[in-house]
Amino acid sequence: MATGILHRHPRLRLGLLLGPPMLWLGVAYLGALAALFITSLWTVDGFTGNIQRAWTLQNYRDLFSIDVYRSVTIRTLVVAFAVTLIDAVLALPIAIYMAKVASVRWQRVLLIAVLTPLWASYLVKAYAWRGMLSDSGPVAWLARPFGLDTPGYGLAATVITLSYLWLPYMILPVYAGLERLPNSLLEASADLGAGTAMTLRRVVMPVLVPAFVAGSIFTFSLTLGDYIAVKIVGGSNQMLGNVVYDNFLTGNNMPFAAAVSTIPVVVMLAYLGAARRTGALENL
Repeated sequence: MATGILHRHPRLRLGLLLGPPMLWLGVAYLGALAALFITSLWTVDGFTGNIQRAWTLQNYRDLFSIDVYRSVTIRTLVVAFAVTLIDAVLALPIAIYMAKVASVRWQRVLLIAVLTPLWASYLVKAYAWRGMLSDSGPVAWLARPFGLDTPGYGLAATVITLSYLWLPYMILPVYAGLERLPNSLLEASADLGAGTAMTLRRVVMPVLVPAFVAGSIFTFSLTLGDYIAVKIVGGSNQMLGNVVYDNFLTGNNMPFAAAVSTIPVVVMLAYLGAARRTGALENL
C-alpha cells in the first residue's frame, strides 16, 4: 500500500528522499552559521574571562579599526588570489594534455597521478614542503649553482605549499570541462582557417572560463580558511585562520573569533554569487 502511494505521488517520494539530508544541512550547517553570527555579537569580560551575552558590534569595530586585523585580511585575500592564479596556470597545460593529447591509457595514468596526492595526509605534505624549503633542503641544493637560495619560511613558502596542496582541485574541473569539448569543434575551427590563438579564444576559452571559476571556488575557499600550512611554513606571518585559532584556543575570546570567521563566509558568499552568473557551478 505504501509503495502504491509513493508511486502515485512523486512529490511525496521526492520529499522523503531529500527531506532528511536537507534537514541535516539546515541544522548542522545553516544552524552553525547562525550560532556563529550570534556569538560574534557577544563580548568577553576582561576580568573574569566569561562570555557576556549582551548584543554589541564592538568585535566588528575592532576588526575593521585595528590595523593588524586589516593587514591580516588583505594578506589572506592576496594569498588566496595568488594560489588560485598559480594553480590555474599550472592546471591548464596538464588538463589540455590529459583531455586532448594523451591516449585513453595515459589519461587514466595521469588522472591517477593527479588524484594520488589527495590520498596522502595534509600534514605529511605540508611538513614535506617544510623540509624541501629548509636551508639544507632540495630547493636550496638546486638553487645554489645558479646563485639563488631557498625562499625559506614566509609568505612565499605559504603560497608554494598551498598551491601544491590545492592543485588537484583546479586540474579536475578544467579537465572535465575540456573533456566535454568535442574534438570536431577544434577540427572545424582549423578547417575554417582559424589559427591556434583564435581557436583558443573563440572555441576553448568559453569552456575554460567556467571550468577555471569552478576550480577557483575550491582553491580560493580552502586558502581562505587554512591556518595549518601557515603555522608550518609561514614563519611569522598570520592569516585569518590563525587569528580565529589563536583567539578561540589561546586568547579565550570566542566572540571575536566568531567575528573574524564571518569574513571568509561573507567573501565566499559574494564569490559564489559571482561564480553562479558565469555558469561555473555546473562544472562542479
